[in-house]
Amino acid sequence: MLQVRTVVDRDGVTIRDVMCRDAPAHGHAPEQATNHTVVFVRRGCFVRTVDGIESVCDPTVAYYARPGDEECFDHPHADGDDCTAVSIAPSVATSLWGDERVLSALPTPPHVDLEHRMLLAASRRAADPHALAEGAITLVAQAMEVTRHRAVTAGRPATVCARTSVVNDAREALAADPDLSLPELARAVGVSPHHLSRIFRRVTGHTISRHRVRLRARDVLERFADGERDLARLAADAGFADQSHLCRVMRAEAGSAPSALRALLGGEGA
Repeated sequence: MLQVRTVVDRDGVTIRDVMCRDAPAHGHAPEQATNHTVVFVRRGCFVRTVDGIESVCDPTVAYYARPGDEECFDHPHADGDDCTAVSIAPSVATSLWGDERVLSALPTPPHVDLEHRMLLAASRRAADPHALAEGAITLVAQAMEVTRHRAVTAGRPATVCARTSVVNDAREALAADPDLSLPELARAVGVSPHHLSRIFRRVTGHTISRHRVRLRARDVLERFADGERDLARLAADAGFADQSHLCRVMRAEAGSAPSALRALLGGEGA
């Protein structure tokens, strides 16, 4: 079941809050993208296939959909997913990247992920629509800039595809259980721990340990947006050693103390 709520539609920009609660399944019928859209994943994990290329979408990435893209979405896990979709008019898209080729998969570093969540929180508080549209354009530009100067992975195409497939499988497994050890994860995807560690960093730009931390940190941000206030309980639920550990990680990942992040995303004092 798909629930879509439009929170902003102004100045060539549309922001939608998208909640998918489909049961785990593979082989869904293709859907055709109709707009230039960047989709930021807030929670969950799913697989998007375009032109035969699979991309695992979890809270560490966004993806870019071009008008006319034939998209298939598979859901490997039972808990569904939540996303923020930012669609922009063709004229706005042209002003951002012209004729430059844009990668469909966009890694979202901590500052981009936090900006996206703050934008959605502001839209829920009915902030000025013009300011929200401007913020959305800036956010899309930031997401695109991450990959604009990124070097293409070295190696033969078949090798690159094989590496990416293994890393995608590993990211799926970590989305379901971030506590999987490196040996457990390597066994799950059928390669050696050393090989997995090496190719994971080459494909994603960060280590498996950092990926685990980012998944946990983004789970915390989503829980803040849902109104969670008990930091000790949240630390235990999200897999941190204790509340102090949660605070250190959130400062490192999001640049602010949990109390400040909770106020930004949960609407305290609004």
